[in-house]
Amino acid sequence: MAISAKDVKELRERTGAGMMDCKKALTANDGDMQKAIDWLREKGIAKAAKKSGRIAAEGAVAAYISKDGKTGVLLEVNCETDFTANNESFRALEQTIIEYIAANKPADLDALNDGVIDGKKVSDLVTEATATIGEKISIRRFVTYETKGKLTTYIHMGGKIGVLVDMTGGTTELGKDVAMQIAAANPLAVDRAGVDASELEHEKEILRKQALEEGKPEKIVEKMVLGRINKFYKEVCLIEQEFVKSDPNDKKTVKDILGGEKVLRFTRYQLGEGIEKKETDFAAEVAAQAGM
Repeated sequence: MAISAKDVKELRERTGAGMMDCKKALTANDGDMQKAIDWLREKGIAKAAKKSGRIAAEGAVAAYISKDGKTGVLLEVNCETDFTANNESFRALEQTIIEYIAANKPADLDALNDGVIDGKKVSDLVTEATATIGEKISIRRFVTYETKGKLTTYIHMGGKIGVLVDMTGGTTELGKDVAMQIAAANPLAVDRAGVDASELEHEKEILRKQALEEGKPEKIVEKMVLGRINKFYKEVCLIEQEFVKSDPNDKKTVKDILGGEKVLRFTRYQLGEGIEKKETDFAAEVAAQAGM
């Protein structure tokens, strides 16, 4: 099958592999993106694909903690352009919605959209905002935490990344450090027990094929896989990650900085992850508007 330049570009962005290797991987796997990623990794050409996919949709991730500190919300609302994402009306709508979620704790998006704020359904408020602002506005996702411990949030780059973390306790500074770590290092789980079993098996299979591709004898492959899985854990488990603010001469893990506190759970949203934005030929768009 014919492989498009767009697919090659996407695979290159997601794996860091060279253009010809990406084209070869897609060709060998009939254009299947995930199989092509695995193929590159098995050949030792690429590292793990970026989990987030392409960041395309605009909007903002917002965070909120109730005054009593016991309820926290992380919310993503999408729009079509970055300009609208910074619009006061858009931000005000997002704030209204996130405060409603914290107070009423809807079970899911359907329940949220059916909720009522000042006599209007939330879905109607979003529709009105779409008409007023002139862009499609949509509530994409949210999560609500209730805790007896300590909640902390962190918003990066005005809403491009948002984190909500629940800890047993600790100082505000510690909570912020942990939230910033999650934003920067994008862990999959708090610890090894939290890593999804299917994700782990998939990683092991990639590593086995990678070792065999390197010409290692079967009898030592399993030992190699075990060693590499331990490295994988250090990359994806929050408490095993190297603390991003560590002194180069005194490197610490997140577990080291936690002291006696524990991270109970966390959620990290990256704006637009997994949503592919419509590509626009700007020159053609200008020409069309000018009647050329």
